[in-house]
Amino acid sequence: MCPSPLYLQGDISPIQGQYRLQQEYPDQFIVGIDEVGRGPLAGPVVACAVYLKDPSLDLGLQDSKKMSAKKRESLFESIQDASFCYAIAMATEQEIDSLNILQATFLAMRRALAAIGFPFLKEEPDKVPLSKGHLPSDSCLFAVDGPLKIKGLNPDLQIPIVQGDSKIVSISAASVLAKVYRDRYMKNLSLEYPEYGFEKHAGYGTKMHREAIQKYGYSPVHRQSFKLKG
Repeated sequence: MCPSPLYLQGDISPIQGQYRLQQEYPDQFIVGIDEVGRGPLAGPVVACAVYLKDPSLDLGLQDSKKMSAKKRESLFESIQDASFCYAIAMATEQEIDSLNILQATFLAMRRALAAIGFPFLKEEPDKVPLSKGHLPSDSCLFAVDGPLKIKGLNPDLQIPIVQGDSKIVSISAASVLAKVYRDRYMKNLSLEYPEYGFEKHAGYGTKMHREAIQKYGYSPVHRQSFKLKG
């Protein structure tokens, strides 16, 4: 049904990219899916699935990594209000260590989709911390950021889109929700583990974070399978 992966050519806005995709698949509800936190040394990987009420509504969305933290925070509630349904889900550090980061990412994505109406897994409230609504139909096309399809989801229902977080507005919305949620989560962890500075680097391998690990060792929220290099 869908090419894999899709490269949207040209300098287009996320709204324009979604319009092109919708023209190609006019009978499908387009659900954007993205993840945040594959690279950090600590904390969960977080995924989000979003179905927008009106993809042409201009909220100023783009790839969350290209936006300031203040801008992302200002859009968090607006995106939720503009969504017919959404879910933010995660896979824990222990699941990352057990499965590997790619499979844990797919797990978080499946949990998000299950929360809005696709019953892959039993919903686990602690792994789906935020959600609203259910998909209005089974006629969905899942637009996934990046070059890979989600393992465990019918491949004919999904389309990977390279740089999708800057090309498809539904993916951009998912990117922002996931990023804001995970940053807040890591700030909360910094209250429990203040010596690591999670509120400053969100668990990524900065010089400050690596030095803290060398001094204090790994905490229970560190990914034991992610080893320091050098």
